[in-house]
Amino acid sequence: MLLTAFCSPLTIMSKENTLFTIIGVLLGFIIGFMFANSVNQSDTHQHAAQNALPDTTVSQPQTLAGEHPAAASNADGSGAGGMMPDVQAKIQRAKDEPDNFQAQIEAAELYYQIKRFDRAIELLLRANQLRPENYEVVLNLGHANFEAKKYTEAERWYTTASIKKPDDINARTGLGLTFLLRQPPELDRAVTEFRRSLEIDPRHEQTLGALTDVLLKKGDAAQAQQTLQLLEQVNPTNTDLATFRSRIEQLRSPTRS
Repeated sequence: MLLTAFCSPLTIMSKENTLFTIIGVLLGFIIGFMFANSVNQSDTHQHAAQNALPDTTVSQPQTLAGEHPAAASNADGSGAGGMMPDVQAKIQRAKDEPDNFQAQIEAAELYYQIKRFDRAIELLLRANQLRPENYEVVLNLGHANFEAKKYTEAERWYTTASIKKPDDINARTGLGLTFLLRQPPELDRAVTEFRRSLEIDPRHEQTLGALTDVLLKKGDAAQAQQTLQLLEQVNPTNTDLATFRSRIEQLRSPTRS
């Protein structure tokens, strides 16, 4: 299965962070969806001009027929007897044709699917050397490093993506998450990036949820309440609303510990 079953890399450090587990899983899915979509679009636009910036609108991921993470246990592509022939062929093609941009992209996508993010990063870096102007590769290097928990590297690639395409909320929100999840977290920088994301799309539900959570972590009940109201307007059925309200009340309670 493609990217519908991976877990978020969020590390929960306290009871107060429990809600963000849910948000993190959702954002993890979004990150994966963005990767699959942009890689698939790279394939669709492989004949376009090298300096083109294909649309990276989030879409539901496609599924490799019959593919399963266990099928690629030998993820280096050598001796992978259980790997589907077409999957093994794509990985071998990337090895045999190191100057083939599309071969590197296709193999990187396969490694991303089975959570071999280091291998995906290696192939994406090769693709970036071949076409440094390609926006999707830069963005996906941010995604892959994010999933590998290499938040400093992910920050670098998301920053580059944001410079190349300032109106891409995917890159900007991903950048905010790198500040939130590193240790120690940089909450103020996360807030800054999430607010910039909302300047692009004020109704982006996942960013609103993440910003609400960060503001609560900062102890800013008033700002969290404002963001929560926006989130309620965007999606009154959001399953995190009740927990957010509870956390705001805890912050406002004079007896809170």
